Amino acid sequence: MTDTTPGNGYKAEPTLGALFANASRDLSTLVRDEIELAKTEIKVDVKHGVVGGVMFGAAGFVAVLALILLLIAVAEGLVALGLSRWLAYLIVAVVLLIVAAVLAFIGKKAVSKLGPPERTIRTSKETAAFLKKPLSADAQPPTS
Repeated sequence: MTDTTPGNGYKAEPTLGALFANASRDLSTLVRDEIELAKTEIKVDVKHGVVGGVMFGAAGFVAVLALILLLIAVAEGLVALGLSRWLAYLIVAVVLLIVAAVLAFIGKKAVSKLGPPERTIRTSKETAAFLKKPLSADAQPPTS
């Protein structure tokens, strides 16, 4: 029989409790490291998202300014064609109001189609009913 005492060149094998403690510690470290990595990646993504959002906002603002200038140019073009200045600007304003009314009508139609999330409500009710039933061998979870 071989002598397995620690002094004879053999390492004592760790106990099951020590192995479990080591595994638990290593798992905790791994989870903490994964969370830290996720935080770092999210910070970078959020930074890029904020920069992109600011750039889109600035582009929208510049586009609105350009639209105003284009509308003034259209009105001045009508003046150059011989219309009085007030009438040219009135025509441009009326066209803009018609466009706004059409967009509002389309938006109202789209919003009126909104409703409650029927499928989610139905499956939630089915799940709640299933969970309230006593568990039996032939019980099946709800299907969606």
